[in-house]
Amino acid sequence: MLTAELLSLCCKSEHRKLGRSQFLPCRRHRIKARELMNPDLSPVALKSISVTVSIHEFVAGVSATLNYENDEKVPLEAIFVFPVDEDSAVYSFEALVDGKTIVAELQDKEKARNNYEDALSQGFQAYLLEEDWYSRDVFSCNVGNLQPGSKVALTLKYVQELPLEADGALRYVLPTILNPRYKLSEQAVDSCLDMKTPVVPLEDLPYTLAMVTTISSQHGIQKVQSNCPLGPMQYLGDDKKSAQVSLAEGHKFDRDVELLVYYSEVHSPRVAVEMGMPQKATDCLMGDPCAMVSFYPNILEVEASKSCGEFVFLMDCSGSMGCPTSNQNGSQTRIEAAKETLLLLLKSLPVNCYFNIYRFGSTYEAFFPQSVKYTQDSMEKAVERVKQMIPDLGGTEILAPLQNIYKNPSIMGHPLQLFVFTDGEVNDTFSVIKEVQLNSKKHRCFSFGIGEGASTSLIKGIARVSGGSSEFITEKDRMQFKALRSLKCSLQPGVENISLSWNLPPGVCVDMLSPEPTIIFRGQRLIVYARLTGAMQAAETTGEVHLRYMLQGQSSEDKLTFSLHPKPDANLTIHRLAAKTLIQNKDLGFGKTPENAKADVLNISIESGVISSFTAFIAINKELNQPVQGPLAYREMPTPVLLGMTATTQCAVEEADCPLGIDVDSCQEEAGEKDFMQLIYLQKANGSWDLNGDLASILGVSLEDILAARPAEHVDSSGWATILAVIWLHTNGKDWKEEWELLERKAVAWIHSHAGSTIPILVMAANSVLKSSVDPAVFAL
Repeated sequence: MLTAELLSLCCKSEHRKLGRSQFLPCRRHRIKARELMNPDLSPVALKSISVTVSIHEFVAGVSATLNYENDEKVPLEAIFVFPVDEDSAVYSFEALVDGKTIVAELQDKEKARNNYEDALSQGFQAYLLEEDWYSRDVFSCNVGNLQPGSKVALTLKYVQELPLEADGALRYVLPTILNPRYKLSEQAVDSCLDMKTPVVPLEDLPYTLAMVTTISSQHGIQKVQSNCPLGPMQYLGDDKKSAQVSLAEGHKFDRDVELLVYYSEVHSPRVAVEMGMPQKATDCLMGDPCAMVSFYPNILEVEASKSCGEFVFLMDCSGSMGCPTSNQNGSQTRIEAAKETLLLLLKSLPVNCYFNIYRFGSTYEAFFPQSVKYTQDSMEKAVERVKQMIPDLGGTEILAPLQNIYKNPSIMGHPLQLFVFTDGEVNDTFSVIKEVQLNSKKHRCFSFGIGEGASTSLIKGIARVSGGSSEFITEKDRMQFKALRSLKCSLQPGVENISLSWNLPPGVCVDMLSPEPTIIFRGQRLIVYARLTGAMQAAETTGEVHLRYMLQGQSSEDKLTFSLHPKPDANLTIHRLAAKTLIQNKDLGFGKTPENAKADVLNISIESGVISSFTAFIAINKELNQPVQGPLAYREMPTPVLLGMTATTQCAVEEADCPLGIDVDSCQEEAGEKDFMQLIYLQKANGSWDLNGDLASILGVSLEDILAARPAEHVDSSGWATILAVIWLHTNGKDWKEEWELLERKAVAWIHSHAGSTIPILVMAANSVLKSSVDPAVFAL
């Protein structure tokens, strides 16, 4: 236990270095002395959080205000650690103190930290906002020297591109849950993730959250959905092109706040050009106009290659995977949902591919020494081991299994496709991202963040640097659907020779800020940023940008014509997003970014005002100059205890075989889903089914009746069983069609090799047995 005397000795050298005239323990030692100074949960200085969101088309601008008040009789230093989406470009931080606004300056992080400490030692109020050393999606906000009875409101602002969901929804998430991050033993740098933040039950959390969202789109707004209670949506005009919605009072911080915004038309390509800062000289990022180009290529689905690759599944089996996927009653644990998904993926793999599965936590283990050929035997062995998986491997160290996967030799003609499933509670994300990036030429990575609070920095980062895709599974999301969508992408032949070209008026040039796109998946949107230099025309002029690519030897082109008359935006939204893109591509994180790239990141960050790993916001109120007598009382803002994070697990109360509060239709839907999963488990690696009592039970027909109805002269028992299974899927599994399409393709291909021209006769007989009316055309290749 550290004593005050020891703290004094530890900090003397640092104070001599900074030339401080008064003694104040350094920040690191104030954190270590928290238990000494504050053994019980004192009054909390953070009283409320208010968030204003403005969503225009597919970009969100967010202003979040943290309201503090010191109810104690001593001056405080308060710290609040909170999550922000990894793609957020945080560009503004300011303090409102006694009616005076103090705008923070973005500085080199070490300089900002030293200035913060120096200000406190001189009796000034100081405010520090910084990104964590080890993760882009975790921030800490320090409020230093908050005097008794005083109030301060700290506001941070950021902009963010919104991802597009499969059903056309734009997804905005306000992260409110910060999961504990696993700490690597060799970590040495001071990280806000090291702090043991106080936890309290949800009902005792002392601060509140309010959120108001304004949405606007030239294409009209259809609806807004959320995982949290909302007030009624109000249209702000008869044309339904703008609307406002608010989070209902009483948010319990038991989940991230998610909004799904549906426009009447979301897939339209577009270009927006934004003026630079008038006071900035041209020939720099913030002085010149910037363009945001959004393409939605019409990439047709084609037949997958016969030799589709090597599929490696990396499954998180750390202790936190035993928590529920959501905080709803009866929610599956993360590991159970992941196991179901992995089994479905195994069944959906193409014939003749290779595969392997790794379990990881504090240690890791592979199902096979190296990837094996996909056969009935290897699949059965893998399925049995998947069913036995439990979250028993401790912490989350993903780097070691990744390195083991990459050192294995490549399989000729089978490109590596890596699928990572984790709740993202890992600390040193930058080491993992760099490892994936170093091997990006030999594979693509598809990542899945499971449950509330998954690290967006890890999940998005490893997908981005490898040309893959990322998904987040929360609340009622079906992991199977999102995983199968990614598997379909991995099976599609690559879009090649992607290029962008511009046709601009004389004297206007383009400087690409986004990296050259290397891959585009079917159904994905492509966003790139560019800086326009040269003499912009005073009169209204236009430009063109062309996207060209090759797919299976066929060339395609998308063309956009746009106005070259830039529009002003006080928030410089496009410029900030462009700067964030540059920072993401150059900033590999603490200890990973080369020195020359670090200098570029610092310059881009400070010029644009967008925070990075190497910068921090610092604001100092020099009007308050009261010498600090002794150490400040140190307060960490508590976080809620989520159900499932404690020893108490969620239990579903059942009555008459139905969970309490769930209607009979829901129970029937769950029963249908159970039958669907059981049918999937019975499918063989080659796509066929065996005719047995288990299959008959799912089909709802006795085995005797099924055997009696088989046109024996046309097909064997396995062919008959496979015809029946596919008919059942089309009749009873329509809600899960996205999840069984790959299974069906294998089954149909197998049937054609066994039944051929007799398929129409077999379908007619199967429809009669199952009382269905499925068109034989579904069996066409």
